[in-house]
Amino acid sequence: MGQPTATADVEVPSAPAAASPEVSTPAIKRSPRGYLAGLDGLRALAVVAVVIFHLDPAWLPGGFLGVDIFFVISGFLITTLLVRERRATRRIDLRGFWTRRARRLLPALLVVVPAAILIARTVEADLLVGVRRQALGALTFSTNWLEIAQGSNYFAASSPQLFMNFWSLAVEEQFYLFWPLVMLGLLTLHRRFALTEGALATIVLGVGVASAVMMALTYDGANATRAYYGTDTHLFGLMLGASLAIVWTGPLRAYTTHPRWCAHRRWFVGGAVATIAALFALAGEEHAWTFALGIPLISVASAILLLAAVERPGRLRTVLELPPLAWVGQRSYGIYLWHWPVILIVAQDIPTNAGTSAFVWTRVWAIVVTLALADLSFRFVETPVRRLGFRETGRRILGAFTLLRSVRTRRVVLGVVVASALVLGIVLVTAPDTTTTQRTIEQNQARAAAPRKTEPAPTFSGTASFTMPTGDEIDVFGDSMVVGSVPALEYYFPGIQIDARSNRRWSDGLAAVESAGPSLRRAVVLAFGTNAGTDPETVEAILNEIGDDRMVVIVNLHADRLSRIDDDNAALKKIAGKHPNVALADWDSAVAATDLQSDGIHPSLGGAHTYAATVRQAFADLTKKHTGKTVTLKELPRP
Repeated sequence: MGQPTATADVEVPSAPAAASPEVSTPAIKRSPRGYLAGLDGLRALAVVAVVIFHLDPAWLPGGFLGVDIFFVISGFLITTLLVRERRATRRIDLRGFWTRRARRLLPALLVVVPAAILIARTVEADLLVGVRRQALGALTFSTNWLEIAQGSNYFAASSPQLFMNFWSLAVEEQFYLFWPLVMLGLLTLHRRFALTEGALATIVLGVGVASAVMMALTYDGANATRAYYGTDTHLFGLMLGASLAIVWTGPLRAYTTHPRWCAHRRWFVGGAVATIAALFALAGEEHAWTFALGIPLISVASAILLLAAVERPGRLRTVLELPPLAWVGQRSYGIYLWHWPVILIVAQDIPTNAGTSAFVWTRVWAIVVTLALADLSFRFVETPVRRLGFRETGRRILGAFTLLRSVRTRRVVLGVVVASALVLGIVLVTAPDTTTTQRTIEQNQARAAAPRKTEPAPTFSGTASFTMPTGDEIDVFGDSMVVGSVPALEYYFPGIQIDARSNRRWSDGLAAVESAGPSLRRAVVLAFGTNAGTDPETVEAILNEIGDDRMVVIVNLHADRLSRIDDDNAALKKIAGKHPNVALADWDSAVAATDLQSDGIHPSLGGAHTYAATVRQAFADLTKKHTGKTVTLKELPRP
């Protein structure tokens, strides 16, 4: 589910004393650390939102929009740096620029990727499915396009990837690579054709608006990844920040002291804060408007806060420069890199159910580990390389190695490094291509899609139709949850007829029930909604097709990483309550953490037992409701 990349800190040099022929602007006032004041706090706001979303989407449904705050900051800082360098030196040192970006981004990345792979392998092999592609994408900053080509789904809870969050790092690095070249062209146009800063900013903002329109047009409710991951469709925040920088570093900056802006500044800031808070709370990934309107809105609100923070001292800047926010902001890159792998590894190492106190404590532990790793990375990996460069850092590491007095110690250190590299290579080569869940579903699929018996079902009526059904009186229609539980369902209900396939929706269930026609048995189980949520109208249509004289059990949903699950289950409970012949199998309440596969959704072998037992109990409850007779259910051993 949840994810952006922390933008690189960028030192912004003050303007030269003499105005250049291109732009005349007052010097930028810098914070004591050499960075634009208040931006560490904005980075902290962004990374905290993303982390909360990834801990549990239900806690902050729109937290993934924190990536767009980062994009606005990156666009502003990078463009400010390029414009001022061109003004001061009449050129842009592309090699120096890209070298500084590499110093900022690569060191932590080169630690996180191998470390996370090795640790994940010791916990759960399923976390390494597709890891070769993910590692390639992470190290070449092409994660977004590789995952689009693979058909991955950022918002799918069933296939969490170890480096899923690196997609936005790829977008930013692509921006760092190409934007200096674009800015060279724009600044050349500015000089040769006397274009104003306003015209340049309009051109840049126009590109961002076009990108936002492309996102809205490309959006697909079934899988929003193409619209969300695409560099071409997710440029609005970067371009908005860049256009703001062009204006702010030029003569138009005087408008930031305009009486009208000054008079209403607090209202603009208050509105921006309220907008960001509302979007974090309401803009879930299931809403089309989140991508068409929510992303542009949070980008604009972020730009207002950014401008208000760097423009002059005030209450906003004071808040954003509070020490805790500054600390998090300075380490936001490391926090972003580490947090998602840590969350996945902790979740696999200590399985829990969302909504329990144990779940909360595992999330707290994930935060503690993330902050510790990010701080170590900031102190001992990122800062030395950023200050000294790759070559000097390498010399010092080699020097420290040669200073080791004991030859044995040197050999041990060298042996550990070589052994780690060899193990990493073996892990990458032997990484699985499919998850345990996928293999289980593939093994069960043939049994779940066997040809139906087309002869008409025996006639039934009255209370006799609501007695506890046997297996040969039950039809099951469902998705991959049912497929994963086939052995247990057949064990509990010998002769049961199952029609289930992966990636089904409620609309597929309607088609399946309609095609069954008169062969539909007197008891029916419906299990859909994991893939695309609950569609109440379609559920009602299925129940009407089944009729009131059949027993119907609807199985509700469980998925810790899907924020819509509570709403889906509430809708299913409401529907079941309206129909006397319908009972709800409460899988969501029955499931334990150990009942689930590594994806946190599909049942394990023991979970399939729980799933089938939950269905059986629902039929027993429905029987008692209509006949008044309590059904004694024999406790069966796990299949």
